[in-house]
Amino acid sequence: MINKIEKLVSEIASFTAKTNEEIELFRLRFLSKKGIISELFEEFRNVSADEKKEIGQKLNILKQSALEKYNTIKSGIQPTGNAMHEEDLSRPSFPYLLGSRHPISIMRNEIIDIFSRIGFTVSEGPEIEDDSHNFTKLNFAPEHPARDMQDTFYISRINAEDSSPRDIVLRTHTSSVQVRVMENHKPPIRTISPGRVFRNEAISARAHCIFHQVEGLYIDENVSFADLRQTLLFFAREMFGKDTEIRLRPSYFPFTEPSAEMDISCSICGGKGCNVCKYTGWLEILGCGMVHPAVLEASNIDSNKFTGFAFGMGIERPAMLKYQVNDLRLYFENDIRFLEQFRTSL
Repeated sequence: MINKIEKLVSEIASFTAKTNEEIELFRLRFLSKKGIISELFEEFRNVSADEKKEIGQKLNILKQSALEKYNTIKSGIQPTGNAMHEEDLSRPSFPYLLGSRHPISIMRNEIIDIFSRIGFTVSEGPEIEDDSHNFTKLNFAPEHPARDMQDTFYISRINAEDSSPRDIVLRTHTSSVQVRVMENHKPPIRTISPGRVFRNEAISARAHCIFHQVEGLYIDENVSFADLRQTLLFFAREMFGKDTEIRLRPSYFPFTEPSAEMDISCSICGGKGCNVCKYTGWLEILGCGMVHPAVLEASNIDSNKFTGFAFGMGIERPAMLKYQVNDLRLYFENDIRFLEQFRTSL
């Protein structure tokens, strides 16, 4: 028995461990209730009286050396990611859910992607605009109702007491960006202008004083109304599905002639009628038309050589159709119950 104890002492002295698993196996082998040292103490009961003193001392040395080795190695091993105290203490105390883009941003990016596939580039401009770019160069007459303060947010206005050289407004459409593009680029021009616009309107389920638009402009030689229709049909079917129908109704805009409103079949009710489409089965999503010659000439583009078409749509209304939202105000209320429906799967 003495030889067995001396071999175990030597084995313990030479033992090394690099992981917590190895040191745990050492503890189980030597120091647990069913370990080697416990078994030796059980055998010690049957040792003769003459040998008890010597063997007892060696057993105590064996146990002490095992404890010291265990504590020394355990304190020297680096913690792993498995133990509770080994977690990264800089991590949040609870998991944060992944967010998503706002539905308006999702729709805006989809619209840009569709038109970019047929050669349209993106142009942007200021939200605070002057009267010339927002109205005059778009063929708005001085007495046009859109200039009235009931429709437009004015930052400053020309009057007898005001020495400002021009009216400054919050832009009412992103057509002002198109004017800037025409001023600085020669045809052919093929661009879309996404952005936020402002109009003095009552807030309801179908209207808001702040909303988002994407306006498109294509100017080149021999551009026709047929080009406009096919472009918009391509967009509608890419955005809302291949079975989507469109219809063009005659309308009037100062900056286009002829002008039209474009409706698409309502995907919320399937054409049966609902509060979003006013129970008609159709939803108006954009205005369009051939660019008025006066608009071309105002930006020094020869209207005898070049023609073009333009269109403009709000982003909120197509998003209502795409995601079957029946109240436009939801986009502005930051209700987490609404926004979390657009959470990404990443």
